[in-house]
Amino acid sequence: MDPAADRESEAKGANDLANDRWQAEETDIAGIFRWLEEREEDWIRLRREFHRRPELLFDVDRTAARVAELLEQGGLEVRRNVGRHFGKGVVGVLRGGRPGRTVLLRADMDALPIREAEGAPCRSEIEGAMHACGHDAHMAMLIAAALGLSRFREKLAGTVLFVFQPAEEGAVPSPTDGVLRSGGRDMVESGAADEASAAFALHVWPQLPVGEMAVHRREAMASSTHFQVSFRGRSGHHGSPHLAADALLMAAHFVTEAHSAAAAASDPLEPFSLAFGKLRAGTVGNAIAESAEVSGTYRAFADDTVARIRSVLERCAAACADRFGGSSETRFRMGKALINDQEAVKLALRAGASVFGQDRVRLLEKPSLAGEDFAYFLDKAPGAMLLIGVGNEERGIIHPLHHPSFDLDERALALGAKLHVQLAVDALSADAEPQP
Repeated sequence: MDPAADRESEAKGANDLANDRWQAEETDIAGIFRWLEEREEDWIRLRREFHRRPELLFDVDRTAARVAELLEQGGLEVRRNVGRHFGKGVVGVLRGGRPGRTVLLRADMDALPIREAEGAPCRSEIEGAMHACGHDAHMAMLIAAALGLSRFREKLAGTVLFVFQPAEEGAVPSPTDGVLRSGGRDMVESGAADEASAAFALHVWPQLPVGEMAVHRREAMASSTHFQVSFRGRSGHHGSPHLAADALLMAAHFVTEAHSAAAAASDPLEPFSLAFGKLRAGTVGNAIAESAEVSGTYRAFADDTVARIRSVLERCAAACADRFGGSSETRFRMGKALINDQEAVKLALRAGASVFGQDRVRLLEKPSLAGEDFAYFLDKAPGAMLLIGVGNEERGIIHPLHHPSFDLDERALALGAKLHVQLAVDALSADAEPQP
């Protein structure tokens, strides 16, 4: 693939996506599906545009501006700078020709601090950043659905909110109160989901082949809580350890003891995972470390387990610091388990069967210990997250999410857009209303 030629094609097609007004007389969902299928190359170009220019966490100004531009060109009302603490989200509002319920569809915009593998057919141009979780595809699918549904607006009874959030992959201390917040939580706290009576999101899933869809029966993803523990001691010479307070020792003991203490405090019949990802201490090999920091995550499904493990980690950090004459400070980004609504799952299965075929839709019983802050939206409205297949073994598209060689079969883009459309249309109909 020639990147320069691909960019030229991208510029030719993507900027005019929303200006290409649908002239056909068809206003049924089959007509929208045909419109989406005919423009499959447009959605591929758009996904590659996002892929080449990834942005991290809340630093998504360029991406958010592009999303807002396309939604406005498509005739949607656009709310920019959504979020109580960071103000980086975008919401497109499509009001139907008749009054009715409000359905929320969400995509995420941020990438990961991962260096993409050499030789990728469409490689990131930002060194050290990569859309390794498919958020570029999520955006392309939802924009395509928004533009398609906008040509159907007079037939819609209700409103569709197209929500594009930053910082799904992590959290940043709020400039207001210092609490670690992800993008989904920030947008929900700003009221972005208050109008919704149902909410849905898609996530690309490389374990599923392209052309298939899956949804969890109830528990979908775990409450992924991130923590940082800072230890403060006193630096000193290795020859006089009694005059110092070793922050490295505090951190080392915390890592081993916290793991055991958390396991002992957890119900052995409930899924639970605790892991450490980063340990930083000291500045030189022959001096006692004055400070140390440990970061990690823990994952569970029950709210009481999440709270109990936090308490265990706080007590363990304080005890380890005190033992070696220092102090500790803990900071948490509290997660929330993603629990699908029963009626929303039924609706999702029907919508999936309409788009993929009955034999290409799976109902999953076993949850994932991955985390997803779409859970905050489901706190406001019943709904579900659906998994859309993007794998293709024959083409070597086999790598998992968050891998430097992650890729996806782009035929999934039009399918995902059609699935968004079907979900919105079905959820807006009175007889398909998910009940809390």
